[in-house]
Amino acid sequence: MKKIGIVMGSDSDLPVIEKAIHYLQQSGVEFTVNVFSAHRTPDEAINFARTAKENGYGVIIAAAGMAAHLAGVLAANTLLPVIGIPCTSKNLDGMDALLSTVQMPPGIPVATVAIDGAKNAAILACQILAVNDDQIAKTLRDQREADTRNVLAKNLTISTTYLTH
Repeated sequence: MKKIGIVMGSDSDLPVIEKAIHYLQQSGVEFTVNVFSAHRTPDEAINFARTAKENGYGVIIAAAGMAAHLAGVLAANTLLPVIGIPCTSKNLDGMDALLSTVQMPPGIPVATVAIDGAKNAAILACQILAVNDDQIAKTLRDQREADTRNVLAKNLTISTTYLTH
């Protein structure tokens, strides 16, 4: 089973990343979490990306705010899929990170989720791994079915509460 590498540019991104951590823990998918900055620890970030495949990773999730170059630096140094999570910052509400993450040059793609979209990043990473892992695929199917049941139960409650005659 391949694992997921979660890398954040700063420990201030941890509250966002915790949503991905919680999802992966609930799903039973193996992952690691590291803090490597594209600007303050570029050698460590690049080394992580370059050795990720041989270290058993199948996907990398990169979370960063502001200039948000982390996902691009990781993607430039691995052939593994990289999913970027742009994080909210106090100055531009995460729009700067969103644009930095999504506007990659041709040849170095980064899949990008919504600002602070860590849960969707974790789900997308699991979907990528599920291509070759039947257990992860089953977990994803089971979670979708549970989500469907939950929405339909809420619909029933609301629709019967506001039933017009």
